[in-house]
Amino acid sequence: MSDTTMTVTSTARVPTLHASRYLQQLCKHWGHNLAVEFTETNGTVTFPRNARGADWPGDATLLLNAHEDGLECRLTASSAGQLAALKEAVSRHLDRFAFREAPLSFDWREP
Repeated sequence: MSDTTMTVTSTARVPTLHASRYLQQLCKHWGHNLAVEFTETNGTVTFPRNARGADWPGDATLLLNAHEDGLECRLTASSAGQLAALKEAVSRHLDRFAFREAPLSFDWREP
């Protein structure tokens, strides 16, 4: 049995004129329970392998980049199931913060 962890990624570019605002709101919200670093234009959120009782094989990371015309979200996870769960969580939370323009358009793409 291998001791290496599989890595899967997915990226979405979410059209919005409020990317920096949503990036900061999401990072502040998750910063209460997760390891988070952010500025007005970039953010990193680390989801531990056992977040909220999930049985994931490793940590996952969300990288956020605010642009004038949208928010770039890049998830890196240790399993396809973890990736799917986190794509849903990111989409749900950002839609909540963007209630005035929700639902936002998430076109998740795997490389």
